[in-house]
Amino acid sequence: MDPVQIGYILAFAGCGLMLGLAGSGSAMGTVEAGKATLGLIKKNPESFGVGILLTAVPGTQGIYGFVGFFLSLARIQAGDMSVMKGAIILGSGLGLGLAGFFSGWYQGKVCADGLNAIAAGRTSAFGNTMVLAAFPEFYAILSLIGLILMQGLIK
Repeated sequence: MDPVQIGYILAFAGCGLMLGLAGSGSAMGTVEAGKATLGLIKKNPESFGVGILLTAVPGTQGIYGFVGFFLSLARIQAGDMSVMKGAIILGSGLGLGLAGFFSGWYQGKVCADGLNAIAAGRTSAFGNTMVLAAFPEFYAILSLIGLILMQGLIK
């Protein structure tokens, strides 16, 4: 097999893992928070606005995966894909995918717990939950920055 073909295979595998893992983590996180929102509106139907905000928060990791995909695709379309360039895209895509998967999933759990606290009558829980949900978000952002820095090595 031609080394250029191997480079493309590695790069496209990185893109697929990045999109699939980050999107899956966001889906799992939003489902987790969405279920808690349904429990909240059973008790207090006027709280849907709060619930939808906290349900949407874990969806950002999928967006980061999509941004990383477009950045990677631009590198791939530039042509002249070596094995090393493909490996950089694979590694950075896997890093972003895994960080997005776990941070989205666990951010959804944080949001769900906050929604359960709101349902239990703790009105200050919304602000506290937003602050705590920012922590897993930070690592998803760092992984996107890591992807940008790693892919900056591609000339």
